[in-house]
Amino acid sequence: MEAEQIEEFFGGPGPEDQRNAAAALAQALRSFAATEAQAASGLSACLPKPTEPGALTDVRRARAVATAAAEAATRAALLLEAADLVAPGGEPATIGAALAAAAKRAGFPATVLAPLLRAAALSLPTDDASARIAAAVLVQELAEALAG
Repeated sequence: MEAEQIEEFFGGPGPEDQRNAAAALAQALRSFAATEAQAASGLSACLPKPTEPGALTDVRRARAVATAAAEAATRAALLLEAADLVAPGGEPATIGAALAAAAKRAGFPATVLAPLLRAAALSLPTDDASARIAAAVLVQELAEALAG
């Protein structure tokens, strides 16, 4: 009598969990992008207009605030693009390569996305435990793709 081989897979997130994880991760990244955009807007509001004196009269301070506002706006754009790349799901190596290219276009090293992705995975807007596990696995694979 031959041993019967079971083809079913038990334990771990399934394909639907992986799609849910990608969608939830994308939503968390969009939330982070909104926070960055609000920071950029608030910082920009502190800068004096060309025709009026502002709260920041020291040129060095104004330059630092303008730089911080520009970087926050760029991070917001990068996070929105990352959300669009992650949302459909897919192979982590392919997504990682696209994320690295997006970071490069934004003027950041690819590794800047790894902590943002990890933070997004920790703050998923879902109580689906399988999706959370799938997101953690996906983010780990993406971080490895971004590092290499």
